[in-house]
Amino acid sequence: MSSAALSGGTGIVIDPGATNLLFVALGLVVLFGFLIIARYASRMASEQLLKRHVRTEVVVLSRRVVTFVVILLGLFAAISFAVESANVALFGLVLATVVAALGVQDLLRDYVSGYYVLLERHIRVGDRVSFDTHTGVISEVRLRVTLLKSDEGDVVIVPNSELFTKPVTIHGTTPEEEAKKAPPM
Repeated sequence: MSSAALSGGTGIVIDPGATNLLFVALGLVVLFGFLIIARYASRMASEQLLKRHVRTEVVVLSRRVVTFVVILLGLFAAISFAVESANVALFGLVLATVVAALGVQDLLRDYVSGYYVLLERHIRVGDRVSFDTHTGVISEVRLRVTLLKSDEGDVVIVPNSELFTKPVTIHGTTPEEEAKKAPPM
């Protein structure tokens, strides 16, 4: 390759090794920037969680997760600059998306099931139900979980996806009683 081609036609010769070194340095600067962003992002996340009175262990865990994710993204960005290829950053984003999707799959299933449980109103507070090995009275229906008070007085926390996907017996309810409970249209 001619020196004019390497210099971009300006007459200034740029050594290919120096160009590579420049991109490695740029990658290190990007990584350093992401390290700073990770500190601020984790601090903001913990402040928001503390405002909502979330338990301390959850706040610490959330800070660590946010820090790890931001640093991982910074590492992929830095490597992509250092090797002068956007494929590394793209691979990192795809990998992070797949891992996140697999990690929250059950949680999303519980929330979606919770919408249906609340919307369809088949199970209400005060109903006596049994499913699997659990029997008791519904004490609260939340978006993600339903609280069931067992006959022994224990509170069983049931993910809504289980109530939505498994057979549930509602004891003592006849179609007439069900019609009386239904909201007026």
